[in-house]
Amino acid sequence: MTKKNSSHKSAGFNRRALLQAGAATLGAAAFPLPAIAQTKPFAGVTLRGASFQHRFFTLLQNYIPEFEAQTGMKVDLQLSAFPVYNQQANLELSSGGSAFDFVNVTFILAARWVAAGLLANLDEFTIDPNLTPAEWNPKDFVEGAQVPYRDAKGATYGYSWEGGAMVMGLSRMDLMEKKGLKVPKTFAELQQVCAEINGTENVNGIVSFQLHHWCLPPYIQGFGGNIFRKPPADIMPTLNSPEAIKAIEYYANLLKNYAPKGVLTYTEDQARQSHMTGRSNIFIHSSAWITPILLSNDSKVKDTSRVVRMPAGPVHDYPAANSQGLGIPKNAKNKKAAWEFIKWALSPEISMRLVKEHGHSSVCRRSVIESEEYRKLNTVNGQDLGALYLEVLGLPAKGENYMAYRTVKEFPIVGDVLNKAFEQVATGQLAAQAAMNAAQEQAVANLRRAGTAL
Repeated sequence: MTKKNSSHKSAGFNRRALLQAGAATLGAAAFPLPAIAQTKPFAGVTLRGASFQHRFFTLLQNYIPEFEAQTGMKVDLQLSAFPVYNQQANLELSSGGSAFDFVNVTFILAARWVAAGLLANLDEFTIDPNLTPAEWNPKDFVEGAQVPYRDAKGATYGYSWEGGAMVMGLSRMDLMEKKGLKVPKTFAELQQVCAEINGTENVNGIVSFQLHHWCLPPYIQGFGGNIFRKPPADIMPTLNSPEAIKAIEYYANLLKNYAPKGVLTYTEDQARQSHMTGRSNIFIHSSAWITPILLSNDSKVKDTSRVVRMPAGPVHDYPAANSQGLGIPKNAKNKKAAWEFIKWALSPEISMRLVKEHGHSSVCRRSVIESEEYRKLNTVNGQDLGALYLEVLGLPAKGENYMAYRTVKEFPIVGDVLNKAFEQVATGQLAAQAAMNAAQEQAVANLRRAGTAL
């Protein structure tokens, strides 16, 4: 699918020839293939990369043979379960290993890896026109999605491939309209809608899943609390603040009273299925998990669904936002070759192909999200899902970075404690006050054991 004997001033690459080849191969596809060095300076290199399993990589694997044909490289991409990958990658990077040429920079570990100097500075690649053509445009990535991958001086150690913007899906607007209920915009209205709908035609008021340290913080912040006192500078846990306790009680009551039985053990897939089949009315999670009620052929509630901003708290309106990035380990053996892969995988062209050919909308390039093609594909029943996604994803970069709690290196330790404490409250084992007092002591003790000065 490539043209030989072409040239490029930066990497021996003739873009026009590749565009023509790409157009011929893709048929109706309107977008060119990405810029890959046609002189194949890395031919014979086997790139070794690793990430946790995610639909993005499953889709990307369909295109990797094209990258291999264009560059002469081979790509050995290892995908593992989320906790397994994080543990292995953390150990590999921390020990100074060189087993991988590129890695997923997991959101919750990004700050730890960046601060510890475990990743290569990607600015060294993007500022060099011989390595990165101007049209790749690193500033095209949504600012809020890039915040976790920069150090204190602003250097970049990862580029985001997936954005998670927390939104609210309502699957049974028909039931709500019969009862005269409007889309809830506050925590109080959310509770009222859940209570009114729960049990109507065997529909649950709300559904969620077991990763509470993702679902819960927007409620803690909404009531005015936080996970740490003032992250990233002050990482003293604040799990037993009055605001945090109030949030725990509120969210636990939602799940105890209005969610399906067994919801505390629900996976994301189980929650999505409950939502897409209309068995549960409200699901608040990243847009990639919510929008299938409007976009998926498996949805049984396309005509009765809406996707909107999650309700605001009495103090703050802080929907969660995150991203996942690709980076290069500091000790990688094939850094320049790995950069070719990252450039290709996160190019505007591949991003748009993922959107157009697979409906994968949670890409992080602003030019793609704001394109007419993206808007056309992601506007359903008059709802511009792309605009909503972009709005929420960009919020942490405006004013206070309220997602800073999640990118400090101490979060994984405190997040695990928060998960367990919430389960104790939601199952009725402990009252919120007692559970969060114990969680606060446990979090402080665990951090000190890990060497954190508090």
